[in-house]
Amino acid sequence: MTNLFIPALAVLMQEAVVDGSRSGIVWQGIRNPDLSKFLVIGALLFVVGMAGVLVRRNIIVIFMSIELILNAANINFIAFSRYLQDTGNLNAVAGQVFAVFIIVVAAAEAAIGLGIVIALYRNKETIFVDKIDLLKW
Repeated sequence: MTNLFIPALAVLMQEAVVDGSRSGIVWQGIRNPDLSKFLVIGALLFVVGMAGVLVRRNIIVIFMSIELILNAANINFIAFSRYLQDTGNLNAVAGQVFAVFIIVVAAAEAAIGLGIVIALYRNKETIFVDKIDLLKW
């Protein structure tokens, strides 16, 4: 699994330069990130979230993984919004507006999801998805 993250980390760290005035290495790519750095971080968050949704059986962990997926989408929206602002596009605020809407939807999903989890736990006394079969005949 760690072999999948090595190329992503290489992209994040690719712009390392040695500064002559200071001793050591100054990471220009980390201090001044461009669009690709944010897209890689968003993709990593999305992959971790998808793995959590597909692999885990605990419904609370599944909800947290869905939150990770939504945060990955937020990072991408904000990154593209910032990129469009740098190019001088006037519609650059749309990405930030979408991110605010996603935050509102995530808060509503957390509140409603927590209510569903509490109701299921009271009825079935479990939070494992495999044990919940209320919709079966």
